[in-house]
Amino acid sequence: MQQEHKKALVIGVAGFVGSYLVRHLHDDKGMDVVATKLPHESVTSMPARICDLNILDKESIIEILFEERPDEIYHLAAQSSVSVAWKNPQLTVDVNVKGAVNLLEALRELFYKPRVILVGSGEEYGHIKPGDTPVKEDTILDPGNIYAATKACQNMLGRIYADAYDLDLVMVRAFNHIGPGQSPIFVVSDFCKQVVDIEFGKKEPVMYVGNLSARRDFTDVRDVVRAYAALARHGKKGESYNVGSGHAVEIREILDLIISRSDADIRVETDPAKIRPVDVPIIEADISKIKEETGWKPEISLEQTIDEILADWRKKYGEAV
Repeated sequence: MQQEHKKALVIGVAGFVGSYLVRHLHDDKGMDVVATKLPHESVTSMPARICDLNILDKESIIEILFEERPDEIYHLAAQSSVSVAWKNPQLTVDVNVKGAVNLLEALRELFYKPRVILVGSGEEYGHIKPGDTPVKEDTILDPGNIYAATKACQNMLGRIYADAYDLDLVMVRAFNHIGPGQSPIFVVSDFCKQVVDIEFGKKEPVMYVGNLSARRDFTDVRDVVRAYAALARHGKKGESYNVGSGHAVEIREILDLIISRSDADIRVETDPAKIRPVDVPIIEADISKIKEETGWKPEISLEQTIDEILADWRKKYGEAV
């Protein structure tokens, strides 16, 4: 008798990470994948059955869980932009907190307990004291922005639901992830797009930037989805895990790396609109816990990722031309 494939449900597939995760689960892990998006979202072709789902509607979540009964659930659906969170706190709280509670309540009402990966953010740690870097999972959370506060809340709810209702939840704090296809509202993709805009003569040879002194921990999205799958198999119920490179890089260094990969003569100027109301100086992950418990570690270098993001933007423009 043929062994039945395990099934994964990816909630929120239309975002940056979704298609990478689906491909990893299907191609590398041999899983059947069902993935959800909002009715108005469109997604590229991927090896999954795509359904519409709004996580603010709990009954719809119950319906899809009852119908599909996945072995693993990856909760990616979120309002994940810090800048959008400053402009629209209400939406951010609705999606990131109420949406997560709807999923947890739906699981509680059904009679089976799939492994669930709740994806949070390294931003949850907030204002990290210099002595606490790189930051460990047991560091007290001190979120410095609205997006981070909603993700810290999701993390705490996850831990409580795992303890109180015996749900099989694993919480992730993912640090900045980057890769081809990311929206230019995020810094690395934004810089790469600006460089390619200049190369194709779409804008003057001036790059507009925000705070360059902030230091962030960047990981290739393909390494990140491998981490999620590793935690689905080997993570401990009710525990939180950092997913990052373990090494913070100054935004200025990223900018220099990107500009050095172009032949264009580029000037850099600060754009006040890109400066956030509150910016945390350094965010760097201690990744020893996930390494020890799952054997995962990042494999793709920052230079390789940047080369591929630039190539992706150039390809898009080349096709448009």
